[in-house]
Amino acid sequence: MSSPPAVKVLAVGSAFGSITNLFAKVKTINAKHGPFELLLCTGDFFGPPGAANESEEVDALLNGQLEVPIPSYIMQGDFPLPQKVVAKLGQNNGQLCANLFLMGKSNLLVTSHGLRVGIFGGTYDPEGFNLPLPEDVHPLSVASFDSHMLKSFLANPLLPQEGQPSASTSFSAAKNGHNQYIDILMTHEWPAGIAQHCTLPLPDPGSPNWGAQPLQALARLRPRYHFASGGGPQPIFWERQPYVWDEDSRVSRFVSLGAFGGPEPEAGKKKERWFYAFSIAPQTEPSQPQPRPANATPSPFASRGSKRELDAGGGDNFIWGNDAKRTKPPPGYACKICQSSGHFIKDCPQKGAGENVPPENYVCKICNQPGHYVKHCPEKNAVGDTGGKKPPPGYVCRACGSEEHYIKDCPSASARSQGGERGDRRKEIGPDECWFCLSNPRVTKHLIVSIGSECYVTAPKGQLPPTDGTGPTQVPGGGHVLIIPISHYPTLQSVPSDLVIPIISEMERYKSALRSTYEKYGAVPVVFEVARLTGKGGHAHVQVVPVPVELGDKVEEQFQRDGGANGMDWEADADAALEHASRSGENYFKVDLPDGRKMVHIMKPGRQFNLQFGRIVLANLLGLKDRADWKACTSSDEAEKKDASHLKTAFASFDPSL
Repeated sequence: MSSPPAVKVLAVGSAFGSITNLFAKVKTINAKHGPFELLLCTGDFFGPPGAANESEEVDALLNGQLEVPIPSYIMQGDFPLPQKVVAKLGQNNGQLCANLFLMGKSNLLVTSHGLRVGIFGGTYDPEGFNLPLPEDVHPLSVASFDSHMLKSFLANPLLPQEGQPSASTSFSAAKNGHNQYIDILMTHEWPAGIAQHCTLPLPDPGSPNWGAQPLQALARLRPRYHFASGGGPQPIFWERQPYVWDEDSRVSRFVSLGAFGGPEPEAGKKKERWFYAFSIAPQTEPSQPQPRPANATPSPFASRGSKRELDAGGGDNFIWGNDAKRTKPPPGYACKICQSSGHFIKDCPQKGAGENVPPENYVCKICNQPGHYVKHCPEKNAVGDTGGKKPPPGYVCRACGSEEHYIKDCPSASARSQGGERGDRRKEIGPDECWFCLSNPRVTKHLIVSIGSECYVTAPKGQLPPTDGTGPTQVPGGGHVLIIPISHYPTLQSVPSDLVIPIISEMERYKSALRSTYEKYGAVPVVFEVARLTGKGGHAHVQVVPVPVELGDKVEEQFQRDGGANGMDWEADADAALEHASRSGENYFKVDLPDGRKMVHIMKPGRQFNLQFGRIVLANLLGLKDRADWKACTSSDEAEKKDASHLKTAFASFDPSL
């Protein structure tokens, strides 16, 4: 049975009553980067109580006079909803107008595509959490949620129930659409502890203390994406590193969104990012574990969630008001020392074994979990999907892009070798050694020009254009850059479908910004990419080189001429060739010409391809043949810092990350 197609989703932060402007902006984004099939509006769509809630704009919305460009779902944030909205909710089962649906304070939505979206809105009031709501008060007329609302939401029979088998292993339940984990979770508040294990910079010094403790109960839903909008004093954008659950390697991502509407930022501060575009395929049946992202951490809820029972039936339980200690682990818990399910690690009889128990802050480098040394790791001898040893997290097979086996155990590599292609036995590069991974301390950081949320821009070592004023282009600092995804993937075509949209979107924004920068200095960009799933290299990137505007229409001719001299042919339909390469895993070389057209060459098995081909062609075009080899163009660290600084200054007014 084929997998369902991916769904393009756009999530946005609080509109704060700027409804017409929000939908106008969404319409523009949809035309440029869509079509999107869902719009998820987190936080406060209508804004604070008062005149704004009674405005003509709200009336026009409820009367169907405002265009809602795509199916949109809204929730409750910090404020009670306007009474006229609450009244309309009761009249039409949640539909406020064409394409706009209010999901109430809590709800489970199963879209026509099969996506399972959980919504739990409102704020956390510790003093009123365990107090019942008066019968004559509508839940949407108050800002906070209470224990009864949370308990009722978690009791939904379509959600995983405490004590039942893992959703990933309950095949019959999954096939019937019951007791599955959800795809997307929308809450207003952050869950307490979401920053645990995260090594990225936090958005605020106080953010480790942000969040609602009861929302940790929602962790058992294991959403693939979790969006929130009310973490701190003001809405703020922050994307946490992906985190992985132990039992089934399910990957979750948490994103806090800034506000679309509301007051303008203070002088000197930029507006927080308020939107997030992504693609996600519904999981309608049990599937193979997801590849572990190179920057993934353990789940921040794995230890907390297993030590505190989420029994909706009552008893001594912190969620329902009694923070009592439990003595028996929940289903699925395993002691990290002896693997027993009958006691917590603190009660393990082997805990006193001295050298077998690591210190509290020790984390195993194989599985990224505390509680045992590397030599005792249960995953140390794990078997990959082809029967050989399973690689460590972050490893990517260069033959097929899988993270589940080494290249020596890869069927694709074996087939190529038998077919006459030279086997590549060189040691492969992982994120800890990769020249382009920011997590590698050996990365040359003084060359970095800009860092976005998905990609970064850096000048290369030994860039092609001279920077002393003698070259054919006058872009400050040379202008030759690489645009590199922050996450470690061997090619852009190998990025998972549910992650590729934000990466490509940010790459395109950087390309557009570079085009504007070059234009200021009489130049146009040429972009090229070498995409190989084999070989020692292994981090996707594109190179962007400025050429004088008068040579822009000569670029295609130069690539045709130099390619022909090397026995290369070019595909008649570049887009179709890229689509086929994505499906088949073929290696390719791509050029984006200054006029927006593409050139694509599919690499032939068994034939060598010069990785410097793109640079050599442009060196010939620019009359810089003596600079075709980057090693002949390197300079001192001080000179590189100076060039990068000049380019950064020239780029600043166009930089999409600022």
